[in-house]
Amino acid sequence: MAASNGDSMQHSIGAQLSLFDDLDSVNNVENIQNNNEPSVNGKFASTIQSTKQSHDVTSDLSESNTFSSIADFDNWIAKLEPSDSDAMQLAKLDPSLLTTEQGARLWAKLAAWAQADQIAYYVDDSPTSSDAAYDARIRFLSALESTFPILDTPQSPTHRVGGTFSNDFAPVRHPSRMMSLDDVFSIDELKSWYNSIIRDLQWPENKPLPMTCEVKIDGLALNLIYRNGTLEQGLTRGDGVTGEDISLNVRTIEEIPTQLHGEDPDDIPEFVEIRGEVFMKWADFRKLNIEQEDLGKPAFANPRNAAAGSLRQKDPRITSTRRLSFIAHGLGNLKWKDLAQSGGESNAHAQTSFNQSDAYELYKKWGVPISPYTRKVTSFEQIEDMIDYYGEHRNTIIHALDGIVVKVDDRALQKKLGATSRAPRWAIAYKYPPEEVNTRLKDIVVQVGRTGRVTPVAVLEPVTVAGSTISRTTLHNPYEVEHKGVLIGDTVVVRKAGDVIPELVGPVLKYRNGRENELKKFVMPEYCPSCGTKLAPTKEGDKDIRCPNVENCPAQLTERIINLASRQAFDIENLGEASALALTNPEDSRPITSKVYIEDKSISKIVVERGSSNPPILPESNCDLPAPQTPVLTSEADIFNLSANDLRNVKVWKEIPLVEEWEEVGKDGKLKKRSKKIGGSGLWRQVSAFWTRPLEATRRKSNDDSKDSNDYSNSNDFSSDESNESFNPNYQMFEVPVDAYVTKLVEKKIRINNILKTVEAPEYTRPSETTRAMLEEIAQKGKSAPLWRVLVALSIRRLGPPTARLIAARFGSIENIANATIEDLTQIDGVGPEIAQAVFDWFEKSKDSNDWRSEVLRKWKEAGVVGNDSAQSNNLEQTLSGKTVVVTGSLEDFTRDSAKEAIVSRGGKAASSVSKKTYCVIVGANAGSKEAKAEELGIPMLNENQFKILLKTGSVESALKNDITLDSQSEL
Repeated sequence: MAASNGDSMQHSIGAQLSLFDDLDSVNNVENIQNNNEPSVNGKFASTIQSTKQSHDVTSDLSESNTFSSIADFDNWIAKLEPSDSDAMQLAKLDPSLLTTEQGARLWAKLAAWAQADQIAYYVDDSPTSSDAAYDARIRFLSALESTFPILDTPQSPTHRVGGTFSNDFAPVRHPSRMMSLDDVFSIDELKSWYNSIIRDLQWPENKPLPMTCEVKIDGLALNLIYRNGTLEQGLTRGDGVTGEDISLNVRTIEEIPTQLHGEDPDDIPEFVEIRGEVFMKWADFRKLNIEQEDLGKPAFANPRNAAAGSLRQKDPRITSTRRLSFIAHGLGNLKWKDLAQSGGESNAHAQTSFNQSDAYELYKKWGVPISPYTRKVTSFEQIEDMIDYYGEHRNTIIHALDGIVVKVDDRALQKKLGATSRAPRWAIAYKYPPEEVNTRLKDIVVQVGRTGRVTPVAVLEPVTVAGSTISRTTLHNPYEVEHKGVLIGDTVVVRKAGDVIPELVGPVLKYRNGRENELKKFVMPEYCPSCGTKLAPTKEGDKDIRCPNVENCPAQLTERIINLASRQAFDIENLGEASALALTNPEDSRPITSKVYIEDKSISKIVVERGSSNPPILPESNCDLPAPQTPVLTSEADIFNLSANDLRNVKVWKEIPLVEEWEEVGKDGKLKKRSKKIGGSGLWRQVSAFWTRPLEATRRKSNDDSKDSNDYSNSNDFSSDESNESFNPNYQMFEVPVDAYVTKLVEKKIRINNILKTVEAPEYTRPSETTRAMLEEIAQKGKSAPLWRVLVALSIRRLGPPTARLIAARFGSIENIANATIEDLTQIDGVGPEIAQAVFDWFEKSKDSNDWRSEVLRKWKEAGVVGNDSAQSNNLEQTLSGKTVVVTGSLEDFTRDSAKEAIVSRGGKAASSVSKKTYCVIVGANAGSKEAKAEELGIPMLNENQFKILLKTGSVESALKNDITLDSQSEL
């Protein structure tokens, strides 16, 4: 296709697992057991979440799909991991050979991983799996649900479009559902879909069926809502029902008209939803990455990430600089003006049925961009021609290609074919196989994560794959390196499955011949490369190797700072990876010898002749390396106590680049200077990480145009100047910011009373603009962050935003969570035993005043970082303690999540399925099968008003007795 606000999605999986908890008490439990198979119960569901064993499952799976015993297959399921390679093996399995219990276990694992993929892709704009792996999981989940219907529920990832909305933008319901597309990955699958369309429509064999063939844009789906021709809103897809309102950012995209154009006012509809894709053209993507590099910021991995990150900026001014593009490819609701009501003739448009391709012609007239690559086809052979053509010419397209979309053109036929719960039946997306290229594996290094996990990383000869340059890719763990069989120095195959996640596929064995002596086997280090602590798995059998030095390992601290600043935690936009490293480990890139150290600060680049094959002339080093620095942060405990002055002397090591410079005539006919970085010189220098380079103070001048402003005697009275507060009063002749540090005074001649005089002018350095913004964000966002974000920022292993939200809603304060038992935590629907144990262990250790965790909590509390919802704490009366409540359908004053939080925060359990244990069911609009199930079991059913009474009283009887209309704004 790591998570900020995908909690409702994750919660639905947690809730789905509770289905298995209730199976033994549901009447039809006998129907899912065969041959004395054990029932799927709560203990079993717990096992599902905790299985992580040390083995590569793909080696166990033969082409024959056979195992010598049920135990063998159970072992295979236990060892299954969320890796791309394991996902691709699922196609070899036949679900009908599984027992019900095995099917349920496998479903639970795959559903959780698929949902995590959806959150990463749709919510965080940061995919963690390849499209191929995600699709493999979804396809196998569908097969499991077909084989075991009890697994097929509305909460399944197979029925979801993907994303949930975040808190950064207001959630808005789409006027009509915004669906996704089903994917196929082979011509045979596409032909099968095509034949099913012919069959379902009972289409005559020799009659052409008009379809459209469109190139699939790899971008961000957008719903544009126009009322009477004026752009009213721009919404992201979200979960297909509710999206995010990003209208301000959408209005900055030049290609999206704020007003639809028409030759006649009647040509403009009263209301229309135009669906399309926001993307970044290859040329604009390359320009943006050059700009990012010039600013010292990380480059974007691919155009989709760049487009998504740009469109979701909180500051529309940033979005406006990103050169985003838009192409329309779909139509939602459409309503033409009723001219008859105003005394005119009926609207001709309203009387005309039109096709998909007609809609595109309308868009063109309205000034809405459409794809130049769309074709109308009438046969399957023409579809294949389109696929073949763009498979060969994908590099000629102005944007990233994600496949070919085929749609039935006639909208009346589209309506007849209908849709599944997540995708239309009248359209399909064909995905091309991932692009693969060869490159050299230069090295395998290891990196240490925030929880101590040590991961091998492949260092590659930079190579372009699917439009972006790849120089590193993860190898996950030592077993993965061994399984792939790669050696350092190998020529290897690299691909970006789904054009997103780079993956090292394996070695090209034929290139080893005669080079065996040059190749080297990777050996996992015995000691942490960051702190020198001996590495070991957490427990016997674990695949993951960890550094146990949680408190003092610089690499782990760096990653924890990155985590607490991330979107899913405090969301400190100006505290990125480079700043985190400078705060915690400024000597990270320190050279090992003074021979490559350049002290001369004026040497920031080494210019080489363009196109020259001669080696560059490098300056010589003639000084010792400076003493190592002590990091500003040795614990995240002090992050909220940082001051600008703390950062003044922090320096980081930068390699001096080799740069080609030349001149060329620009489009305006003028000579332009051009430059291009072509590599590193191997020489290093130190630069300030957070403060500016020394700046020369400018002389203050009068605003009185009638006087000679170059003469200081005409500008020495600034007593009424409001800018006085911004400048240091000790240097009245010069503009020295109040937050600046004067490094030295230099002689300078200025005119006073028309006489040149020598004065001492200050040179100064000050916190950079980014540093000032970072410190301001740290102070503000720490104090204003809700409790769940504080929990995520603590970097507790396995605890992500979805579960943190549930825990925060249940306990309401850090103190309450610290005092919770494992049993208290596992009672929360969606919190499994492993997460509960991890949270309990973290807070239990924090009770030791000598433990670093204790210091973190204490100093954060002193800084006012306690979770802004903790100030009120959870003082709600526990009216639903011990009671299980199910919510079904849509409510007016509650989202699905807020209804569940209302239940949980009052001590209840918000379940996703109805059983005899259910206390009551809250029934909203468009309720599903749960309403029928509640009626069958005799479970009390309440409407929304009664639900509000239930929250106050905890009594079904009271709610049923006092059904009155409440103020929707009343405090609950």
